[in-house]
Amino acid sequence: MNSPSPAQQQTALWAGTAAFTVSFAVWTIFSIIGVQIKAELGLNDTQFGLLVATPILTGSLSRIFLGVWTEQLGGRLIFSAVMLAGAGATWLLTWADTYPTYLLAALGVGIAGGSFTVVITYVSKWFPKERQGTALGIVGAGNIGSAVTKLFAPLVMVAVGWHGVARIWAVALAVSAVIFYLVTSDEPDVVERRAKGVQAVPFLVQLQPLRNLQVWRFSLYYFFVFGAFVALALWLPRYLVGAYGLDLKTAGMIAAAYSIPASLFRVVGGWASDRYGARKVMYWTFIGSVICTFLLSYPSTSYVVQGIKGPIAFTLAVGVLPFTMLVFALGFFMSLGKAAVYKHIPVYYPDNVGSVAGVVGMIGGLGGFILPIAFGVLNDLIGVWTSCFMLLFVLVAIALTWMHFAIRRMELARHPQVARDTDLPEIMQVAGSAPALRRDG
Repeated sequence: MNSPSPAQQQTALWAGTAAFTVSFAVWTIFSIIGVQIKAELGLNDTQFGLLVATPILTGSLSRIFLGVWTEQLGGRLIFSAVMLAGAGATWLLTWADTYPTYLLAALGVGIAGGSFTVVITYVSKWFPKERQGTALGIVGAGNIGSAVTKLFAPLVMVAVGWHGVARIWAVALAVSAVIFYLVTSDEPDVVERRAKGVQAVPFLVQLQPLRNLQVWRFSLYYFFVFGAFVALALWLPRYLVGAYGLDLKTAGMIAAAYSIPASLFRVVGGWASDRYGARKVMYWTFIGSVICTFLLSYPSTSYVVQGIKGPIAFTLAVGVLPFTMLVFALGFFMSLGKAAVYKHIPVYYPDNVGSVAGVVGMIGGLGGFILPIAFGVLNDLIGVWTSCFMLLFVLVAIALTWMHFAIRRMELARHPQVARDTDLPEIMQVAGSAPALRRDG
């Protein structure tokens, strides 16, 4: 197989990133227009959570199939088709007039989210392993499309209504599909396979790596770093309007302060995964996220202390500015983790990138579907705004624990003597050079 030229690599990388940015902006469109639809239909928080999460369901479930089809047919064709389908569904969204029809239309809009697995698989084919982390980090930065929607959709909605937002976003996605198809080329392995007349790997064979528990462990990681990112990208405008009484425009700008680092710093995560190793980056991600979600979980609480001169009353609460800083930090750590998870896949499964990336992306995307609904249910049942961050704290703590013990098991399997050696390293060195020295200290 001929090595691709630098120009071809850069075209695939930047055209894919730009097209994915537009796709992601469409995929999260309900984070803004959903607030207006909620007011028009008089929805409760559970119904709103289901509405904003429905596009995520389609985009998630379709990823495993789209990933395999990308391996078989090529990312250039599949990505363009996915974007055109998403554009058509977004345009048709303006015809809905009842809650069930909105949900049905939202299922169609969600196809735009399936593009992630396609573009990841497509771009990975153009770069060697030692550069894939950085390249896929750049592509993943297309998540910034969520921030584009939060920053500009409120302004457009004020000018032309939410129907205008849907139509403009649909046209932008259709134009992106055409441009992407015209400026890019088919992957080198797809071209070579066609030239030799080799049949694509069958669908079921592509799915064989999914038997490995490791794939599902990666999926749990992505359930948090990506699924929770999408969930918060959808939920934060509603959270800020309800918890802090902000207007939608201001809420959208603050929510963008979360979405932007959670997108752009994915490039840093890819570079760091190449430089320091994806495992180390995942530790940074989970430890930082545990701290952020713990602090964000604390509800506004009033205390009365019986002082020497009488009761002393005070309140502990996270204000708007500290909240913005904390979600910015949370977005940063999530962005590192998103890149690190996908750094693993082409390294461990180079011949099955599409199927493995598809299932990991599917589980991660399902987090973006399940969590907003769970946030709404927790609001309705518990009545505490910070309950969404309490749930995320539990989730990331479980992921960190599983990762640590899985890594520990692998280390013990590779170096069984570690389980027996309890001395300090310098004592172990002495023990190695002097066999008569007792190893029990």
